[in-house]
Parts: sequence; C-alpha cells; structure tokens
Amino acid sequence: MPTLPRRRKPGAIKAPRFGRSGRPGTARPRRGIYLLPNAFTTAALFGGFYAIVMAMNQRFDHACWAVFIAMVLDSLDGRVARLTNTQSEFGAQYDSLSDMVSFGAAPALVIYEWSLRGLGKLGWIAAFVYCAGAALRLARFNTNIEVVDKRFFQGLPSPAAAALVVGVVMFMSDPDINIDARKVDWISWTITLFAGLTMVSNIPFYSFKDVNFRKSVPFIVVFLIALGLALLAIAPQVILWPLFVVYGLSGYTIYFWRLAKGKPVSIIQTDEESLDPSERR
Repeated sequence: MPTLPRRRKPGAIKAPRFGRSGRPGTARPRRGIYLLPNAFTTAALFGGFYAIVMAMNQRFDHACWAVFIAMVLDSLDGRVARLTNTQSEFGAQYDSLSDMVSFGAAPALVIYEWSLRGLGKLGWIAAFVYCAGAALRLARFNTNIEVVDKRFFQGLPSPAAAALVVGVVMFMSDPDINIDARKVDWISWTITLFAGLTMVSNIPFYSFKDVNFRKSVPFIVVFLIALGLALLAIAPQVILWPLFVVYGLSGYTIYFWRLAKGKPVSIIQTDEESLDPSERR
C-alpha cells in the first residue's frame, strides 16, 4: 500500500535552510571577480613592474614610457568599471596596490638609478621619501574619499607625481637635450623631494572631475585640442614634463592666490554627491 505524504499541521514552523556557512538564511557567497576592469588594473601593474625591470637594466626610456602607459591604463579601469557597472571593493583595493607599484616604487627606483645613486645616502633617502609619500597619499585618499570635495585632490595625485619624477628623466635624456644625469643630480633630488612631500600635503589640486564632456563647446576648443595632440606627437619627451611641472605648481598657485584673497580653498565635500570609491589616486 503506497504511503501518502503527511499533511503539515496548522501553525507548524518550517525548518530553516542552512547555507554553506552553517547559519540559517545565509546565501552562498560569490567567489568571482569582475574581469574587465581588473584586467586594466593588472595591465597598469605590469607597466610599473616593467619600469622597475628596465630601470635595473639601465633602459630608462623604456622605463619612463612604461610608467606613462600605466597612467593611461589606470585612468581607464575606474571608468570601465562604472560604464559596465562592475565596481567592487576588491577592484578598489587592487587598484590602490597597483598604483603603489606603478606610481610609488617604480618612479622612485627609476630616478634613483638614473641620477640619485651618485648622491649616496641623500639619494636613496629622497627616493624613499617619495615612495613613502605615495603610500601615505593612497592610504589617505582611501579613507577620506567620502569627505573631500570632488573638484580637488588633497595633495598631488600619485600619477601626476610619477609623471613629474620620470618626466625629468625623459626630458633630460631627449637626443636634442641630452644632459648628463650627474650634472642635474641635485635638480632630480629636489624634484623627487618636492613630489613626495606635495603628495602628503593639504594643497588642493584641480581634479577635472566636474568637467562636463557632454556639454557643447565652441569650435575653437576642438581645434586647440587637435593642435595640442599634434604638438605632443612631434616631441612627447619634451612636451609632457613641462605640462606636469605646470600642474605640480598649479596647486600652490591656487592655494596662495585664494589665501591672499581671504578665501582659502576648501577640500571638504560641500555637496551631497559622493565620490565613486572605484577611483583611486
């Protein structure tokens, strides 16, 4: 005789379903990571690692270009994550670690091998100050991302600091200039210290995050952009470094100009719009 299923009594409580953790009601945790944005971050990390290897082999032109390529890739991973809706805390932390290698350790080693080695202890101390400044800059950015005004960076961004340091190597090594590294070792030392200390300062640097690229602009703006790209293509080694020197000094210009007017720039978030945690600088 077949057995029939028992009818559940009224008021009976259904037994809880246990997840993999052993606690009732817990869903199975996701174990995957997003491929596309983290692939850009990995490529930027490889650029920093490649720069270190090339600096150790005295191939400073390859090392400098690797850092600049890492800058481009680093600017793309956060945008790709937002466009594809693949932001994650893992990606944010991975991006910070990649930035530490590409814009912290790599530029410090490049400038040390190129010019600072001959200064002895003062040389590697300046390189360490830069490297430590990059680490502190990234850690502070991660903790202050919700309170800092999105229009400004608190201190010099680490990619801009890296461009300032490796840019001087590209500029001085250009065939049309070709200045011996030993003749500018104190200039390199000053620039390295300036970049390292400015990263941990409270000087505000314009972030360009409030620029609306969907807004129409006059025709002359497009022409000037095309002209700038043409000039950059002619002599990138000579053009890139002065641009980042201007940006590195712009924060101090804004700060002292507003201070003289009695209106110091505030880096505290003043509106209700929060920053995207996938952006790490």
